[in-house]
Amino acid sequence: MLTILGPTACGKTQLAAAVAERIEAEIISADSRQVYRRMDIGTGKDLADYHVNGRLIPYHLIDIAEPGSKYNLFQYQHDFLQVYNSLKQRHVMPLLCGGTGLYLEAVLKGYKLAAVPENKELRRQLQDKSLDELTRILLELKKKNGSNMHNTTDVDTAQRAIRAIEIESFNGEHPAEGAQLPPIRSLIVGIDIDREKRREKISKRLRQRLEEGMLDEVRQLLDCHIPPEDLIYYGLEYKYVTEYLIGQTTYDEMVRQLEIAIHQFAKRQMTWFRGMERRGFNIHWISADNDMETKVNQVLQLLKTEQEEDHV
Repeated sequence: MLTILGPTACGKTQLAAAVAERIEAEIISADSRQVYRRMDIGTGKDLADYHVNGRLIPYHLIDIAEPGSKYNLFQYQHDFLQVYNSLKQRHVMPLLCGGTGLYLEAVLKGYKLAAVPENKELRRQLQDKSLDELTRILLELKKKNGSNMHNTTDVDTAQRAIRAIEIESFNGEHPAEGAQLPPIRSLIVGIDIDREKRREKISKRLRQRLEEGMLDEVRQLLDCHIPPEDLIYYGLEYKYVTEYLIGQTTYDEMVRQLEIAIHQFAKRQMTWFRGMERRGFNIHWISADNDMETKVNQVLQLLKTEQEEDHV
């Protein structure tokens, strides 16, 4: 398998699609928000990126869940394996692409996961705590369990933090027997983007999304009777736009806070990827500054080298 990862706004989808077109691969998304239907602009699906040289590159695990539901890592791992096995049976190269570090790591390492039930008593105990307090509790639990099983890049609302604590608490009381699913061997390519350029791209993309109708997208979801708290749960664009639409903040304050939050999110993504390297993943970094043809050729050369080493 080939994996292309990187922080938000680094251009990973365009690169993945361009590479997939050259090697006749199909893309498996690793994005915790793009699974939701009708949440297109805010999650940055950019489906036009999958059209390369007049051809639609097949993609998977996008638009598979209803907005308002809470798709999770357990479901993702199950869905990923179904797609992965199907592609292997058809002798098609799977190309995993995304920025949700936990999803990437869980399928590459083969974590054994359990479906974690809701703990109403624990939720009641945590409901009045601030996000900072919840984050501290989660970090303590992770330290106690020696766990990497929470995507801190995504724990940006109290509701998500409570769910993460719930999962971590369950796993601490019901330890898994280790990674029973087979780890998947993959060449991993990371897109390295300069911090200032990343910030510039994020700010530009946020303005574009607002112009493209991101507020209308969230408004339509609210009009479909999806509770505001469910949209706020998804964090980032959906959290801040929803708070603005229900009158909790001004437009200017919404834009300012959202921009800061996306910059922080991208920084946490990079922290996760560096952590993956410390945990034994070999990530081949290529520069986002290179033109597309150069980046595609770099990835193809890495693939060729890996395949040659396999045959030695």
